[in-house]
Amino acid sequence: MITSPSSLRRSERSRRATLDAALELCTEKGYGRVTVEAIAARAGVSKKTIYRWWPSKSAVLLEAFTEALVGATPFVDTGDIAADLRTHINSAVKLLSSPPYGPAYAGILSEMHHDDALAVAVREQLVDPRFERAVGRLRSAQEQGQVPADADLPLAVEMLYGPVYYRHVLRKPPQDDATVAALVAHVLRSLGAGSAAGQAGAAGGGAEGVVPGGPGPEGPEAEGPGPDRVS
Repeated sequence: MITSPSSLRRSERSRRATLDAALELCTEKGYGRVTVEAIAARAGVSKKTIYRWWPSKSAVLLEAFTEALVGATPFVDTGDIAADLRTHINSAVKLLSSPPYGPAYAGILSEMHHDDALAVAVREQLVDPRFERAVGRLRSAQEQGQVPADADLPLAVEMLYGPVYYRHVLRKPPQDDATVAALVAHVLRSLGAGSAAGQAGAAGGGAEGVVPGGPGPEGPEAEGPGPDRVS
Protein backbone atom coordinates (compact mmCIF):
# COMPACT_ATOMS: atom_id res chain seq x y z
CA MET A 1 0.00 0.00 0.00
CA ILE A 2 1.09 3.62 -0.41
CA THR A 3 2.02 4.40 3.17
CA SER A 4 4.78 6.01 5.16
CA PRO A 5 7.32 3.98 7.18
CA SER A 6 5.15 4.66 10.24
CA SER A 7 2.71 2.10 8.83
CA LEU A 8 4.91 -0.53 10.42
CA ARG A 9 3.73 0.73 13.81
CA ARG A 10 0.04 0.78 12.97
CA SER A 11 -2.44 -0.46 15.52
CA GLU A 12 -4.13 -3.55 14.08
CA ARG A 13 -7.35 -2.67 15.88
CA SER A 14 -7.40 0.80 14.35
CA ARG A 15 -6.43 -0.55 10.94
CA ARG A 16 -9.24 -3.09 10.96
CA ALA A 17 -11.74 -0.52 12.23
CA THR A 18 -10.73 1.87 9.45
CA LEU A 19 -11.05 -0.72 6.69
CA ASP A 20 -14.39 -1.95 7.98
CA ALA A 21 -15.71 1.60 8.33
CA ALA A 22 -14.70 2.46 4.76
CA LEU A 23 -16.46 -0.61 3.38
CA GLU A 24 -19.60 0.02 5.43
CA LEU A 25 -19.81 3.63 4.26
CA CYS A 26 -19.24 2.59 0.65
CA THR A 27 -22.28 0.31 0.92
CA GLU A 28 -24.44 2.88 2.68
CA LYS A 29 -23.54 6.04 0.78
CA GLY A 30 -21.86 4.93 -2.44
CA TYR A 31 -18.19 5.31 -3.24
CA GLY A 32 -18.44 8.93 -4.33
CA ARG A 33 -19.91 10.11 -1.02
CA VAL A 34 -17.36 8.41 1.22
CA THR A 35 -14.93 10.85 2.84
CA VAL A 36 -11.92 10.45 5.08
CA GLU A 37 -13.80 12.47 7.71
CA ALA A 38 -16.68 9.99 7.66
CA ILE A 39 -14.32 7.00 7.79
CA ALA A 40 -12.51 8.48 10.78
CA ALA A 41 -15.76 9.17 12.63
CA ARG A 42 -17.14 5.68 11.97
CA ALA A 43 -13.86 3.95 12.89
CA GLY A 44 -13.27 6.02 16.01
CA VAL A 45 -9.86 7.24 14.87
CA SER A 46 -8.57 10.68 13.91
CA LYS A 47 -8.18 11.98 10.36
CA LYS A 48 -4.52 12.49 11.19
CA THR A 49 -4.21 8.79 11.95
CA ILE A 50 -5.75 7.82 8.63
CA TYR A 51 -3.58 10.21 6.64
CA ARG A 52 -0.52 8.90 8.43
CA TRP A 53 -1.23 5.43 7.05
CA TRP A 54 -3.06 6.10 3.77
CA PRO A 55 -2.91 9.05 1.35
CA SER A 56 -6.62 8.97 0.45
CA LYS A 57 -9.93 7.20 0.91
CA SER A 58 -9.15 5.30 -2.30
CA ALA A 59 -6.03 3.84 -0.72
CA VAL A 60 -8.06 2.72 2.30
CA LEU A 61 -10.65 1.01 0.12
CA LEU A 62 -7.98 -0.54 -2.09
CA GLU A 63 -6.36 -2.18 0.91
CA ALA A 64 -9.73 -3.40 2.17
CA PHE A 65 -10.71 -4.81 -1.22
CA THR A 66 -7.33 -6.43 -1.87
CA GLU A 67 -7.37 -8.12 1.52
CA ALA A 68 -10.87 -9.49 0.87
CA LEU A 69 -10.05 -10.69 -2.65
CA VAL A 70 -6.87 -12.46 -1.60
CA GLY A 71 -8.72 -14.21 1.20
CA ALA A 72 -11.67 -15.24 -0.99
CA THR A 73 -9.77 -16.44 -4.06
CA PRO A 74 -6.75 -18.56 -3.11
CA PHE A 75 -4.82 -20.32 -5.87
CA VAL A 76 -5.21 -23.90 -4.69
CA ASP A 77 -3.63 -26.83 -6.50
CA THR A 78 -5.65 -30.04 -6.24
CA GLY A 79 -4.03 -31.45 -9.37
CA ASP A 80 -7.16 -30.62 -11.41
CA ILE A 81 -6.56 -27.35 -13.24
CA ALA A 82 -10.09 -27.09 -14.67
CA ALA A 83 -11.77 -27.57 -11.29
CA ASP A 84 -9.35 -25.23 -9.56
CA LEU A 85 -9.91 -22.47 -12.12
CA ARG A 86 -13.68 -22.86 -11.89
CA THR A 87 -13.54 -22.54 -8.12
CA HIS A 88 -11.21 -19.55 -8.30
CA ILE A 89 -13.15 -17.62 -10.94
CA ASN A 90 -16.50 -18.35 -9.29
CA SER A 91 -15.17 -16.98 -6.01
CA ALA A 92 -13.96 -13.80 -7.72
CA VAL A 93 -17.34 -13.35 -9.44
CA LYS A 94 -19.21 -13.77 -6.16
CA LEU A 95 -17.01 -11.23 -4.37
CA LEU A 96 -17.40 -8.67 -7.15
CA SER A 97 -21.15 -9.24 -7.16
CA SER A 98 -21.51 -8.60 -3.44
CA PRO A 99 -21.57 -5.33 -1.53
CA PRO A 100 -19.48 -3.76 -0.24
CA TYR A 101 -16.70 -5.24 -2.37
CA GLY A 102 -18.20 -4.83 -5.84
CA PRO A 103 -19.15 -1.16 -5.36
CA ALA A 104 -15.83 -0.43 -3.68
CA TYR A 105 -13.80 -1.86 -6.54
CA ALA A 106 -15.96 -0.15 -9.17
CA GLY A 107 -15.27 3.16 -7.40
CA ILE A 108 -11.55 2.46 -7.26
CA LEU A 109 -11.44 1.65 -10.98
CA SER A 110 -13.26 4.89 -11.77
CA GLU A 111 -11.03 6.97 -9.51
CA MET A 112 -7.77 5.55 -10.85
CA HIS A 113 -8.42 7.15 -14.25
CA HIS A 114 -7.99 10.54 -12.56
CA ASP A 115 -5.36 9.55 -9.99
CA ASP A 116 -2.01 8.34 -11.32
CA ALA A 117 -0.74 7.36 -7.88
CA LEU A 118 -3.82 5.22 -7.28
CA ALA A 119 -3.43 3.59 -10.71
CA VAL A 120 0.13 2.60 -9.82
CA ALA A 121 -1.02 1.31 -6.43
CA VAL A 122 -3.76 -0.82 -8.02
CA ARG A 123 -1.23 -2.42 -10.34
CA GLU A 124 1.45 -2.94 -7.70
CA GLN A 125 -0.73 -4.05 -4.81
CA LEU A 126 -3.49 -5.93 -6.56
CA VAL A 127 -3.26 -6.61 -10.28
CA ASP A 128 0.39 -7.61 -10.73
CA PRO A 129 0.65 -9.94 -7.70
CA ARG A 130 -2.61 -11.71 -8.55
CA PHE A 131 -1.61 -11.97 -12.21
CA GLU A 132 1.70 -13.60 -11.26
CA ARG A 133 -0.05 -16.04 -8.92
CA ALA A 134 -2.48 -17.01 -11.69
CA VAL A 135 0.38 -17.58 -14.14
CA GLY A 136 2.10 -19.64 -11.47
CA ARG A 137 -0.94 -21.89 -11.05
CA LEU A 138 -1.10 -22.47 -14.81
CA ARG A 139 2.63 -23.15 -14.86
CA SER A 140 2.12 -25.83 -12.22
CA ALA A 141 -0.52 -27.42 -14.44
CA GLN A 142 1.92 -27.17 -17.32
CA GLU A 143 4.53 -29.06 -15.32
CA GLN A 144 1.91 -31.73 -14.56
CA GLY A 145 1.21 -32.19 -18.27
CA GLN A 146 -2.28 -30.66 -18.15
CA VAL A 147 -1.31 -27.62 -20.23
CA PRO A 148 0.98 -27.72 -23.29
CA ALA A 149 4.59 -26.65 -22.81
CA ASP A 150 4.30 -23.93 -25.45
CA ALA A 151 1.07 -22.39 -24.10
CA ASP A 152 1.01 -18.62 -23.65
CA LEU A 153 0.21 -18.51 -19.93
CA PRO A 154 0.00 -14.70 -19.49
CA LEU A 155 -2.46 -14.52 -22.38
CA ALA A 156 -4.49 -17.34 -20.84
CA VAL A 157 -4.79 -15.37 -17.59
CA GLU A 158 -6.08 -12.34 -19.49
CA MET A 159 -8.61 -14.56 -21.27
CA LEU A 160 -9.84 -15.92 -17.94
CA TYR A 161 -10.14 -12.64 -16.07
CA GLY A 162 -11.12 -10.36 -18.95
CA PRO A 163 -14.79 -11.44 -19.17
CA VAL A 164 -15.19 -11.19 -15.39
CA TYR A 165 -14.03 -7.58 -15.17
CA TYR A 166 -15.70 -6.64 -18.46
CA ARG A 167 -19.04 -7.57 -16.98
CA HIS A 168 -18.25 -5.87 -13.68
CA VAL A 169 -17.13 -2.56 -15.21
CA LEU A 170 -20.10 -2.40 -17.60
CA ARG A 171 -22.51 -3.53 -14.87
CA LYS A 172 -23.69 -6.51 -16.86
CA PRO A 173 -25.13 -9.53 -15.03
CA PRO A 174 -22.29 -11.58 -13.54
CA GLN A 175 -21.47 -15.05 -14.80
CA ASP A 176 -23.25 -17.98 -13.21
CA ASP A 177 -21.54 -21.29 -12.47
CA ALA A 178 -22.36 -22.73 -15.90
CA THR A 179 -20.95 -19.71 -17.72
CA VAL A 180 -17.77 -19.80 -15.66
CA ALA A 181 -17.40 -23.51 -16.46
CA ALA A 182 -17.82 -22.74 -20.17
CA LEU A 183 -15.25 -19.93 -19.93
CA VAL A 184 -12.68 -22.16 -18.23
CA ALA A 185 -13.26 -24.97 -20.74
CA HIS A 186 -12.95 -22.53 -23.64
CA VAL A 187 -9.65 -21.09 -22.37
CA LEU A 188 -8.14 -24.49 -21.66
CA ARG A 189 -9.26 -25.75 -25.05
CA SER A 190 -7.67 -22.72 -26.72
CA LEU A 191 -4.39 -23.65 -25.03
CA GLY A 192 -4.65 -27.19 -26.35
CA ALA A 193 -5.01 -28.38 -22.77
CA GLY A 194 -7.24 -31.31 -23.73
CA SER A 195 -4.59 -32.58 -26.13
CA ALA A 196 -1.77 -32.16 -23.62
CA ALA A 197 -3.75 -33.89 -20.88
CA GLY A 198 -4.68 -36.71 -23.21
CA GLN A 199 -1.03 -37.28 -24.09
CA ALA A 200 -0.14 -37.31 -20.40
CA GLY A 201 -2.89 -39.84 -19.72
CA ALA A 202 -1.73 -42.07 -22.58
CA ALA A 203 1.83 -41.93 -21.31
CA GLY A 204 0.57 -42.99 -17.89
CA GLY A 205 -1.38 -45.90 -19.30
CA GLY A 206 -4.80 -44.53 -18.41
CA ALA A 207 -7.24 -41.64 -18.56
CA GLU A 208 -6.14 -40.05 -15.30
CA GLY A 209 -4.30 -37.31 -17.20
CA VAL A 210 -7.44 -36.02 -18.93
CA VAL A 211 -8.42 -32.61 -17.61
CA PRO A 212 -11.63 -33.13 -15.57
CA GLY A 213 -14.32 -30.84 -16.89
CA GLY A 214 -12.41 -30.28 -20.12
CA PRO A 215 -13.77 -30.81 -23.62
CA GLY A 216 -14.68 -34.29 -24.70
CA PRO A 217 -15.52 -35.61 -28.15
CA GLU A 218 -19.22 -35.91 -27.38
CA GLY A 219 -19.67 -33.79 -24.22
CA PRO A 220 -21.88 -30.73 -23.85
CA GLU A 221 -18.88 -28.47 -24.37
CA ALA A 222 -17.85 -30.03 -27.66
CA GLU A 223 -19.17 -27.15 -29.72
CA GLY A 224 -17.72 -24.51 -27.37
CA PRO A 225 -19.56 -21.60 -25.76
CA GLY A 226 -21.38 -19.08 -27.91
CA PRO A 227 -19.97 -15.57 -28.09
CA ASP A 228 -22.40 -14.28 -25.47
CA ARG A 229 -21.39 -16.89 -22.98
CA VAL A 230 -17.95 -15.43 -22.23
CA SER A 231 -18.49 -11.75 -22.89
